[in-house]
Amino acid sequence: MTRIVLGIDGGGTNTRAVIAQVNGSFVQTLARAQGGSIKRLRVGAETAESNLRALLREVYDAAAVTKVYAASAGVASASLPGIREWITDVFREFGIERSEVVGDEVIALDAAFQGGAGILQIAGTGSNCIGRTATGERESAGGYSSVLGDEGSGYWIGLHGIRQALHAYDRGEPGMILSRVGEAWGTSTLEELVDLGNAIPGPDFSALAPLVSQAAEEGDAVATMILRQAAEDLAESILLVRKKLCERHGLIEEVPVAWTGSVLEKISIVRNRLLELLTQAAPEMPVAQEAVVAVEGALWRARDLAAS
Repeated sequence: MTRIVLGIDGGGTNTRAVIAQVNGSFVQTLARAQGGSIKRLRVGAETAESNLRALLREVYDAAAVTKVYAASAGVASASLPGIREWITDVFREFGIERSEVVGDEVIALDAAFQGGAGILQIAGTGSNCIGRTATGERESAGGYSSVLGDEGSGYWIGLHGIRQALHAYDRGEPGMILSRVGEAWGTSTLEELVDLGNAIPGPDFSALAPLVSQAAEEGDAVATMILRQAAEDLAESILLVRKKLCERHGLIEEVPVAWTGSVLEKISIVRNRLLELLTQAAPEMPVAQEAVVAVEGALWRARDLAAS
């Protein structure tokens, strides 16, 4: 029986959607679309819902469909009160018969391993590491938000890039970061930059990660240090999850590692250093060389939901 299914990846910065037609093992992609963030903590409830509705209209129109049988949405902060409920309500309005709302780490894990065992490191706007056994037991490290954690994320890189650049400034080593942040923020003095950095609500520190990366590529010592520390923090998370899977669930064979997120996809210094550290620490552990496309995991889950 032919079914129309929908997968959604709602990250911290943008949201991706894909609609496919499924008949047994045959899958035909009908349309893809990308829109603004549906993470309420980042853009607010009203904007998040507006972005979701706009994205659904766009991908429905592109696929030439009016309803969907099954949908899976992976959303940052899915466990917060009310998140699943409002997305499910919008899905119903769009004629979706069956749906689920899970964490964005869940769909990324299934994009890599399709229900199987593995470890996934996410490093985008935020960061999180999650591992799963073949029988479904899960372990994790990190993912405690930008205030309390998210080491190695875009937010962490931007914030700590400024912090360390200020320490370097105090030592008489101004470097590149502060001047470039000033240009990006439109501040003309250090005092203005500090005031903006401390404002509530504050600026988007994750948007500074490409700036820090460019400074590192041009030889800035502080930027290079920050990116190498980001890689070390991400490697530590992966190895910690690996240790938990072994000690708590008796895993003997190495489980594969996959990764996703803009930091690891776009910042080669972080990615290459991470791969180097993992090879040094666990040379037998299989590590993916290409990024996981998380929305494909949502689509896989939607297909599974449609078949159940």
